[in-house]
Parts: sequence; C-alpha cells; structure tokens
Amino acid sequence: MAAATVELITAPWNLGLRPPAPGREPGTWRTPRALLSAGLGERLRPARVVELDRPPYEFDAQPATRIRNGVTLREHTLLLGEAVHAALAASRFPVVLGGDCSILLGCLLGARRHGRCGLVHLDGHSDFRHPGNHDAGALLGSAAGMDLALATGRGELLLTHWPEIGRPLVADEDVVQIGDREEGEENPPATPPVTRFTAREIQRIGVAELGERVVRRLEERGLDRVWLHLDLDVLDERVLPAVDSPGRPGLDFPQLSELVSTLTATGRVAGLDVAIYDPELDPDGAYAAPVVDCLTHALTPLATVEAHA
Repeated sequence: MAAATVELITAPWNLGLRPPAPGREPGTWRTPRALLSAGLGERLRPARVVELDRPPYEFDAQPATRIRNGVTLREHTLLLGEAVHAALAASRFPVVLGGDCSILLGCLLGARRHGRCGLVHLDGHSDFRHPGNHDAGALLGSAAGMDLALATGRGELLLTHWPEIGRPLVADEDVVQIGDREEGEENPPATPPVTRFTAREIQRIGVAELGERVVRRLEERGLDRVWLHLDLDVLDERVLPAVDSPGRPGLDFPQLSELVSTLTATGRVAGLDVAIYDPELDPDGAYAAPVVDCLTHALTPLATVEAHA
C-alpha cells in the first residue's frame, strides 16, 4: 500500500438508525475507533487521518422533518462533504469510516464537487424507502434505510438538495446496486430503477463474473469516477452478525475483498465508505480484525493504480 494514497476520515455517527431499544442509541458511532484499534490505520498507512465530531442523536422528531435526526444529518453531511472534497482535491483516496449508511450522502456530496460521479452501492438492502413507497406520516423515516433514495433525489429537500450540486447527487443510470436480498422479504421497498445484482443472482453467477459485469456497466455509462458504498451487511450473517440488519444469503470476506479489489483496480473508484458494523453487537471484538483484513487486502490495488498513474 502506497503511504501517500489513502486518507482516512472518521464519521462516528448513528443518526440514520432507529433506536435498538427505548432510550438506547445505536452503536455504529463506535465503529471508527474499533477498526482503528484493530489496526486499520497501521495496515493502510494513510497520509492523513481526519476525525470528525460525533453528532448528537435525538430520539424525538426534529422540527420540519419526518426523517430521524434530519436537521442534524444535513449539518453533518455538509461537514463530511467538505472533508471528502478536501481529500480528493489533495489527490488522495478517501476511506470514510462510519457510522451508518447515511454517511453516503456526505461522501457523494464531496465527490460531486469534482464533477460527475457514479455510485456502486454494496448493501444487503436496497435502502430505497422514500415518501412514494412508505407512510412518512406514520413513522419517522430512518435515513440509513433511505440513503439510495435520497442520493438519487427522492425524499425531503432537506436531504436531497445540496449547495452547488442541487439534486440528485447521482443519476439513476449511474448507479449499480449489489447484494440486495430483500426480494424475499415481506413488504420490501419498491425496486430502485438502477442496475442491480441481487444476492441470489450473485450466488448464481459468482463474484468474478459479477465484477466483470459491473465494470462493463461503468464502461457503458462512460463513468471514469464512481464512489463505492460498502454496507457491511452485504456480508452473510454467518460471517458477520454484528450489523444493524443481518441476513442471508450474502458474501463472505474473501468474496467481498475480491470484488472491491476488482473495482479499485480499474482506477475508476474515487473513494469508499464503510458502514453499519456495530461494535456493541461484538462485545469481544471478534469481527473487527476480519473487517480490517478484508479492507486491507481489498485496497491493495491502489498501490498499482498509483504506480501507473
């Protein structure tokens, strides 16, 4: 790994998740510290580490929004966007450690300030809930289950319309969603109008073929830059149960590492974020090391990309 390539940005928040129990905050805000303590910094040897503040979590609805912590999310999305923009402006590869999936918005916001940017969305769920397919008046929306909808411009203006960019952060046609297993669930959100490879399709075609098909799609769209969103619940619950919504089928760690490595080796990936691992669901810390190993091996191609730049 080239020492000057990576910039680590910590986004220790849980704003986009429901409380796991009354009066109890989700534990994803602890993820950056857990992964750094497990050696991620030493393994990636980043040129810089930027540590963002932990935002306050509110259990009650905030004024003028039906999205949980929506006002706070906008504020911290703008801060994260600035951090990602600065990393890219310095010709570094930002690796954003969340946190829940709502960090995607800040990552795309920062990336879009450098021009068009597609999205490869690795997630065990479509994260496509929006007012068009769920009753926003009945329950507060949780942005971690809405991030793809919000990123493609669906939902409240508070989290879909951004300075300098407007809306959407990414066009439907420039999104590839990988790993959704909601097709067998009761009342899944509407199917997003993006290129999709479901968990069961991946089982059928294999990760090598999946990587080739994703790269072909990026080439067809003329996408020289994409952001890679990695929700760790894309992994099968048998290898990583310590996530907000575990399930099966899913990838194992070697498959995930192979896929991310294939994508980063193209030189098209501008940066990536990591979300949803919850250290509070892993009290012995058994899963932090495999996550660190997976990320380290997956990002090895960056050194090759830089050498040929």
